[in-house]
Amino acid sequence: MGDILSIIAKRLGLGLITLLVISIIIFFAVELLPGDIAQAVLGQGATEDNLAALRAELGLDRAAPVRYFEWLGNAVTGDFGNSLVSKTSVTEAISARFGNTLFLATYAAVIAVPVAILLGVLVALFRNSVFDRVANVVTLTSISSPEFFLGYILILFLAVKTGMFPAIAKIDDDMTLFDKLNRTFLPALTMVLVVVAHMMRMTRASIINLLSSPYVEMARLKGVPAWKVIVKHTLPNAWAPVINVVALNLAYLITGVVLVEVVAVTKRDFPVVQACCLIFAATFILLNLAADVGSILTNPRLRHPK
Repeated sequence: MGDILSIIAKRLGLGLITLLVISIIIFFAVELLPGDIAQAVLGQGATEDNLAALRAELGLDRAAPVRYFEWLGNAVTGDFGNSLVSKTSVTEAISARFGNTLFLATYAAVIAVPVAILLGVLVALFRNSVFDRVANVVTLTSISSPEFFLGYILILFLAVKTGMFPAIAKIDDDMTLFDKLNRTFLPALTMVLVVVAHMMRMTRASIINLLSSPYVEMARLKGVPAWKVIVKHTLPNAWAPVINVVALNLAYLITGVVLVEVVAVTKRDFPVVQACCLIFAATFILLNLAADVGSILTNPRLRHPK
């Protein structure tokens, strides 16, 4: 138990250091953008007094390192400042949309993860069969197709032609859970088709790689059915790479949904850009940490390092 906690503590410390380095890159990348932020916000017709006032308000008259530590300290408490475009709190603006993002990502993940693992086990069980070949063709097609193209196809057949689901996914807090699930089914299905392909292929590859192991051969010689060999002997040992690819795809589900409008960049709304980039980075780091912990807990060799 002590070894596990020590490894987790090291992973957590490395994650925090990584996030700190990323925060420095995010902040100073905005600093290196060409042009005057105040001029971009107020426009070419702004007077020098107005520009000077906005620079003072944004702290642009102070040294960049000072502003970085102030921004980082506020970000730790959840305060990312105010949007330069809407003049509202960045935290409130993001949280209002991020809730919908998490809902959609969770919806897609609840469908995608069990389906991908089940399909991965089945294609490994019936590898080189017609089912395996069809599954590989479908998944490769899904991976190769842009998300917007898949979305258009689903809207055409499931919304326009059949009317089974609404073409526009607009939800609010007053809706019931069923209404929310119904309205967001098409975007969730679009994301499912993309991530299922990655997770299924990794599950298949991991299981097939383990089928040549001596303990699997011994189980086969004892007459253990093929499905039981995969479920009881290979799948538990294939969890580590599967967990990693699941974590990466969950990060994609959360950050792949558009959270930052183009206007945030074109209007030089750097508080929104910085906040969203930091949230995206924290999401990837947190899910990778969860994948590392999951791999450690499912792999005895990692739990007892030499």
